[in-house]
Amino acid sequence: MRLASLALLLSAAIPAAALAQDGPNRLFTGSDLFSLEQASDPQISPDGTKVAYVRQSADIMTDRGRASIWLVDVKTGQQTPLVAGTGSHSQPRWSPDGTRLAYVSSAEGGAPQLFVRWIATGATARITGLPDSPQGIAWSPDGKQLAYTMTVPGEGMTLGSQPPKPEGAKWAEPLEIIDRVTYRADGGGYLKPGSDHLFVVAADGGAPRQVTFSKFDDAGPLAWSNDGRTLYFGSNRRKDWEREPNDSEIYAVDVASGTLTQITKRYGPDAAPVLSPDGTRIAYLGFDDTHRSFQNTQLYVMNRDGSGSRSLTAGLDKSIDGAVWARDGRSLFVSYDDHGRKLVARIGLDGKVSTVATGLGGGGLDRPYTGGDFTVSAGGTIAYTGGDALHPADIYVNGKRLTHLNDTVLAAKTLAPVTPLAVTAPDGRKIDAWLVTPPGVKPGTRVPTILEIHGGPHTAYGPGFSTDYQLYAAHGYAVVYANPRGSTSYGEAFADLIDKKYPGDDYGDLMAAVDAAIASGVADPDNLFVTGGSGGGVLTAWIVGKNDRFKAAATQKPVINWISEALTMDGTGFTSRYWFAKQPWEDPMSYWNRSPLSLVGNVKTPTLVVVGSEDYRTPVSESEQYYAALQIRGVPTALVKVPGASHGGFTARPSQSAAKAAAILAWFDRYRTGAKPAGQ
Repeated sequence: MRLASLALLLSAAIPAAALAQDGPNRLFTGSDLFSLEQASDPQISPDGTKVAYVRQSADIMTDRGRASIWLVDVKTGQQTPLVAGTGSHSQPRWSPDGTRLAYVSSAEGGAPQLFVRWIATGATARITGLPDSPQGIAWSPDGKQLAYTMTVPGEGMTLGSQPPKPEGAKWAEPLEIIDRVTYRADGGGYLKPGSDHLFVVAADGGAPRQVTFSKFDDAGPLAWSNDGRTLYFGSNRRKDWEREPNDSEIYAVDVASGTLTQITKRYGPDAAPVLSPDGTRIAYLGFDDTHRSFQNTQLYVMNRDGSGSRSLTAGLDKSIDGAVWARDGRSLFVSYDDHGRKLVARIGLDGKVSTVATGLGGGGLDRPYTGGDFTVSAGGTIAYTGGDALHPADIYVNGKRLTHLNDTVLAAKTLAPVTPLAVTAPDGRKIDAWLVTPPGVKPGTRVPTILEIHGGPHTAYGPGFSTDYQLYAAHGYAVVYANPRGSTSYGEAFADLIDKKYPGDDYGDLMAAVDAAIASGVADPDNLFVTGGSGGGVLTAWIVGKNDRFKAAATQKPVINWISEALTMDGTGFTSRYWFAKQPWEDPMSYWNRSPLSLVGNVKTPTLVVVGSEDYRTPVSESEQYYAALQIRGVPTALVKVPGASHGGFTARPSQSAAKAAAILAWFDRYRTGAKPAGQ
């Protein structure tokens, strides 16, 4: 079969009814992706009366996401745009007294800059004129300074030189010389020499001053000491840091002198320091790294000098995402995933845990990954982003929904319902799963069904909003999705059931989910399809190498050959260290036996291969290997590349997200047959 173009597949996926309709289309369509909005990064004011947040929308003329900053009144719900002009605006951060808001904006063109807005008057001042975007903004306790991180250019290796160039001559570009272990990053491309460092700048403007130096990367979030003399941050400053990328420590830097003090010392990542209200203790996140494929990130508390460190969450068996001290200094607010849902809990210094907010949501719109952000006011009022299967993320405060960003758009749509599906794995384990059914499907009617598999594999799905699923369901397909073993939010042991053996037993969990969808009376056993991205792409290719149950498949941005992936991905030290026991040249058969390419000789299922053209996480060569192997064997296939898309930015542009889903539907439509009544 010849290489199919995206346009051909997209046109094949447009239902005839959509070409000539007498009224508005109540089904969810690809065009609706441009109308959706969602909230992120909620920042509650210190007095708890207002929430500044980033409102994410799409610009149909540029086909790109657009970020603006809005203010919502906690009492009335009234919204006001704060920074909503041209450019992208993000990272709103309140001053300690709540009178000003710092943020980053590209409104003036060029690199994004740091701005401060006076809330009472609306006056705004640009604070910096930087060559690169500031990150990790943090106000000093007295409100007089702002700290941030920024990339400082460096000098790379040089080898020889070009001959003298005649004036006016047009020569080729000079040689590029790479000498770093990690030399490219997904979404960032090939890395230029340089390191991330800390800076401080006066909150009313002036020249910024660099605080940390050397070849090491220093990372936020940043924390100030109460007297404003010291900044705390995470950094990996080992001599062999490039080959030990997961061994950061907490450091303190004297803002005036630049003197560094290492606070923590253990093998494993320590980061995200937060000082207690009285300034005597530091909370931080980390774990003792034992080279397992997954370990819970724990919440630790230590004295300010690093002594007395202890974990507050060792008995919780959940991975902590973020922490904020309560005003009394005797507890912290944290967020974590629990059985496919994110929540906020309060954890005392004695380790006692109490849930204070549930239903968090947010992140990407295409698939229902767990997500969401939260902040806490001085008085303990919690602002967070929340949503569900029928609503992208909105702003909530203490359980009250303050924004309704998509109510008008979605009121005109008949969305597909999402219901829990009970699944029991072959070994008796209970597996969380959900079933999405096409809008208006008659009870008792079996419909074509797509098994959609999450990536990671150490991530989790939940009952959240998904544009992919709504598009699939509007096209007449049910969708079954699950959190097989290896998924997060079910404890460390459950996630590590696939340690050093992925893909493996998670295959049985996914097949059990398909069987449960059939047993429910919804899934047509003769009309099954399978797709997934990244880790889900791995499992899609693994599945069609193991059985012929599916009429067609679409493997998205997969790993096909673990040896080539381990040596070409952006973080080349990761796969061989955490997912395998030895290096590829030491034990090549371990890599081969877990590679979907080893099973390609079994594949009969028509399989589409989809990848972003600038994917450096599961590089394009992985997809191209699989496409070539399927072509050589004569298995029906096509290769779809998403132009300009990275691994993480696979669906960042709305038109490409819609077109990608349409291409998969068109591929499945080629092999789909009519619906059947239940029982047949």
